[in-house]
Amino acid sequence: MKGTAKTSTVEVSHPEKVFWPDEGYTKRDLADFYQEVFPRLRTYVADRILTLERCPNGLRGQCFYQKEKPESMPPDTPTKRIQNASGPRKSTNYVVGGSLKTQIALVNLGCIPVHVTGSRAKTFPRPDWVCFDLDPSSGQFADAARAGQYLKEALDALKLLSFPKTSGSRGLHVFVPVRVGPTADEVLKFSQEVVARVASSHPNELTVEHSIASRGRRVYLDAFRNGSVQTVVAPYSVRRKPHAPVSTPLDWSDVKPSLDPSRFNLGNFRRRLRARDPWAEFFNSRQTLKTALARLRNL
Repeated sequence: MKGTAKTSTVEVSHPEKVFWPDEGYTKRDLADFYQEVFPRLRTYVADRILTLERCPNGLRGQCFYQKEKPESMPPDTPTKRIQNASGPRKSTNYVVGGSLKTQIALVNLGCIPVHVTGSRAKTFPRPDWVCFDLDPSSGQFADAARAGQYLKEALDALKLLSFPKTSGSRGLHVFVPVRVGPTADEVLKFSQEVVARVASSHPNELTVEHSIASRGRRVYLDAFRNGSVQTVVAPYSVRRKPHAPVSTPLDWSDVKPSLDPSRFNLGNFRRRLRARDPWAEFFNSRQTLKTALARLRNL
């Protein structure tokens, strides 16, 4: 029937609506993609607090961020109410990920990427990963790749196993799975110490300057994704960018200046799913930040 399509247990309205005009990718294509990748995506969204990035009319339409659960979501959608530190609302009732039904319902509302917290709802605000966001001021992934290798060297010295992925844009994300324990504030402080050390070792290439004007052409090492309700794009998330790039898990051997991250996109990602999962051991690799922090202080 024209006008609706059923994916999983949720009807997708206006499935023929074009979200990426240049490529012709539709809302249905996006829903089908998330249904296909969900066995892998679930690992990184299960019981995670989500921030919604809604683009009801696709790439070229008006988009907006939303934290509060939309009233039009299914009534049984899992949520987590969190007290706000400031602002007119005392609390926010966030959507919690983990089911295909929730994911497709979000697509139905025009949500393209998936933004997740480092903490699960049940253990909030105690994260089970540390995230580093490497943003090249030049706009060139090659610079992010070089920065990623510098960061990996530092994490290796701390005996921390790390996992890289494309951001789905021009940058690189590096994740470190950790045991639940430290608060988000403690994880943030640790990650800031790490990036400060790495940037000071390569001052002409890397920076922790929050001011864009002060960065020059250096790669910005962003640790702020580790704040308690801060989010990062999940692995296997489609981005609101031309060509519909996908934030793609990598092996460290893939992280080279010659890599073109746009090669991973909505149109061809099925090939990637047939390959070995480079993050298959992610949650078998929980590590203790207390031990890593002691090593950091002794370097």
